[in-house]
Amino acid sequence: MDQIHFHHALKVDLQKCFGCTHCLQVCPTEAIRIYKGKANIREGRCVDCGECMRSCPVNAFYIEQDDLNLIHNYRHRVVLFPSVMIGQFPIKITQEQIYNALLKIGFTHVYEVEQPIEILMEAREEYFADPSHSRPFISTYCPAVVRLIQVRYPSLVDHLVHIKVPQDLSAIYIKEKLLLQGAKEEEIGIFYITPCAAKIAAVKSPVGEKQSIVNGVINMKEAYNRIMTLIKQEGCKEELPGFFGRITREGMLWPLTNGEASLFKGRAFAIDGIQNVIQFLELIENEEAPDIDFLEMRSCDESCAGGILLSGNRFLTVQNLIKRATKFPSARTTKELNLIVDIEKIKQLLQTDKIKPRSMLILDTDRARAYEKMQKARTIMCHLPAIDCGSCGAPSCMALAEDMVQHKAKMSDCIFMQQLWQHEGKIHPEKAFHNVEKKWGQNRFKPNCNKKGAKNEGL
Repeated sequence: MDQIHFHHALKVDLQKCFGCTHCLQVCPTEAIRIYKGKANIREGRCVDCGECMRSCPVNAFYIEQDDLNLIHNYRHRVVLFPSVMIGQFPIKITQEQIYNALLKIGFTHVYEVEQPIEILMEAREEYFADPSHSRPFISTYCPAVVRLIQVRYPSLVDHLVHIKVPQDLSAIYIKEKLLLQGAKEEEIGIFYITPCAAKIAAVKSPVGEKQSIVNGVINMKEAYNRIMTLIKQEGCKEELPGFFGRITREGMLWPLTNGEASLFKGRAFAIDGIQNVIQFLELIENEEAPDIDFLEMRSCDESCAGGILLSGNRFLTVQNLIKRATKFPSARTTKELNLIVDIEKIKQLLQTDKIKPRSMLILDTDRARAYEKMQKARTIMCHLPAIDCGSCGAPSCMALAEDMVQHKAKMSDCIFMQQLWQHEGKIHPEKAFHNVEKKWGQNRFKPNCNKKGAKNEGL
């Protein structure tokens, strides 16, 4: 059964938002509209890439996350985190200190999600060897890219790799291990520390599976701040022998740009940054891309090191992680996994269901009426100025036209059309001004020296 509702982690604080249109202009799927002077997210279009949050000058966007206290509902409290979290910390802080701090927070088991990455590498190689799968293969590591393809490039969904990602691998592996050790399933709570909003959405509304094995998601900024506080206060210097037995160099570098592409046996490209991803997807859809076997696509610059929930500078995080990775062995040199779990069973559990397209723009459920509305929108575009200024509250004139045929906007929302109507005597200036205030809020245009950038800002 297809999903009707998709969870979105990004929310707007209407008390902070003042309708500056920064988010409107950067959203790659035109998911944002301004209504009554506030940003509104169209959930059907949003892919949780976080560009709106990154661009907001007043921090009006925030992440809805799980309460950390939920971990105490379980006897076995497992925390999973990607290696980029380690990369944020100064080199002088050891991984043992970070692990110990997480134990002191209340977790009973601590794992980086990239261990044991060898199982995932084997599963992917078997998938790539199957001639029935469409090339180029597109990685599903970044959930924002997966959703972007679903809503904006539905013709490319068959190229998405139907293999789960490292956090799913580690969750499956750890759960199987604990069950073999005698733990009861209802006693196991698995929590993932996320670097971005898209991975929260991927846990709450997973694509290609009915339900995520992960029980909760924790904001990485909150986790980082708690860990740093504990290390400063208590040191957390105890040794933890055996904690890093399954970590490899490839695993630690997996969340960085080229982490996957460098391991592919064939012609592979690594692309980061949502706009760069969009440009390349356009090439593939138009059959203008060169011959490629595998595409690693990440929505953030520097991949997960540039996630919106990281506290550290993304370039320093990359360099720190590369330096730390040199201390660990290569996965290619590992001859035997020596795991107590059934590897073939885990590889089977890593398979996902078919990923289906999900249109971000449904003008009507009836195809004939949808076609009529599309033609009507094109007719409306004959009258709109095609300036794409955003003053109507929509990101483009075409978006306004589409909103109009869905009865979510009016021609009077366009300030240029109102000017033309005033010039032609079709509308009174007072009515035109009232229309603008309905869109942007009352008293919005009165002088205010306390607003951002004005002389009394912050007073």
